[in-house]
Amino acid sequence: MPAIRGVIFDLDGTLVDSRLDFDLMREEMQLPPEMAILEALTKLPPDHAARCKEILDRHEREGAARSQLLPGVADLLHAVKVRQWHQAIVTRNSRPVTEATLRGVGLHFPQVITRDDGPVKPHPWPIEKICREWQVHPAEVVMIGDYRFDIECGRAAGARTVLLTGEVDPHTYENREGADLVLRSLAEPTLLLDWLESL
Repeated sequence: MPAIRGVIFDLDGTLVDSRLDFDLMREEMQLPPEMAILEALTKLPPDHAARCKEILDRHEREGAARSQLLPGVADLLHAVKVRQWHQAIVTRNSRPVTEATLRGVGLHFPQVITRDDGPVKPHPWPIEKICREWQVHPAEVVMIGDYRFDIECGRAAGARTVLLTGEVDPHTYENREGADLVLRSLAEPTLLLDWLESL
C-alpha cells in the first residue's frame, strides 16, 4: 500500500464538539428515530421539508456558536502540517455553518467540502474531488470521522479510514467493521500518527 499523503477530517465530533442533538432535531422535525436528516429532506413534502430545514439551520447555527476544539486536535493538526501531508475537511454541514465553526475555533483548511458543494457522505464524491485537486490516489489518503457515513465514504472512494467512537468502547462499537483503525478520539494523537507513519 502507498504511503499517506493526505488526511481528510470530518468536522463535528471529530475536530470540534458542537453538542448537536440529532435526536432532538428529529423529534422537532417529526422524523422517525435514526432517520438520516439530509436524506429525509429530499423525500418529504415541500412544506414539511422547508420546516425541517429551518430547524436544522437553527440547530447548526447554535452549534457553531458554542463549538470547542476537541482534545488532541491542535497537536495532531500541527503534526500533520510538519509532515507536509495535505489536509481537508469533508462535512455534511452547510458552508456558512462550517465556516463559522472553523472561525470560532481558529482553524483554517485549504480544502473544505460541505453539503452545499455536491453529493454528501457517504457518497465518495467529496474525497474523489479532493484527491483530484491534490493529484493523489485515494489509497494515499485517510478519512477520519466519528460516524459510519465517514467510513462508508472513505471506503467507497478507496481511502483508508479511521473511526472515532467517543464514549463508546471501540471493541463494541456497532459500525467499527469497515474502519482500518478504531480509536476513541484524537486525544492521544501519537496513536494515530504512529499508525499513519507505519502505512
